[in-house]
Amino acid sequence: METPSVRLEPWSPDDLDLLRRLNAPEMTGHLGGPETDEQVEARHARYLKPGEAGSGGMFRVAHDGVAVGSVGYWQREWRGETVYETGWGILPEFQGRGLAGAAARAVVGLARAEGRHAHLHAYPSAGNEPSNAVCRRAGFTLLGEVEFEYPPGHFMRCNDWRADLTA
Repeated sequence: METPSVRLEPWSPDDLDLLRRLNAPEMTGHLGGPETDEQVEARHARYLKPGEAGSGGMFRVAHDGVAVGSVGYWQREWRGETVYETGWGILPEFQGRGLAGAAARAVVGLARAEGRHAHLHAYPSAGNEPSNAVCRRAGFTLLGEVEFEYPPGHFMRCNDWRADLTA
């Protein structure tokens, strides 16, 4: 399969509807379910706030000029190290085309270009085979299963995937 091209565009005020579409039950089943509209609006506001330089960011994933999903990376503490974490979502009608893998590879490139941290982690649910396959195809290394709290108060079994940003 040919690798599709995606464009990562900075999150904008116009992306609230995209975020609402990404909050659908079929998109959030492995993440504890959909958020309330108030939670989605608060998330959107957080995505719009610029962080300190080098702290990551959220992006709209565009393919052929159409918004197809989101991807982002942000700082977190993990096992005594400051790392980047990443996450993505591709709308159901665009899934199965390699867009999530292309977006994940692109975000690895952005995080690597920052030169700030050695690793970027992804924590898909252990049972979410499509997201685990994205990690594999994007060049992440599987470190094993971990218990992860997301959203707050909800614990789940995740796979800890790591991309080396120093390579």
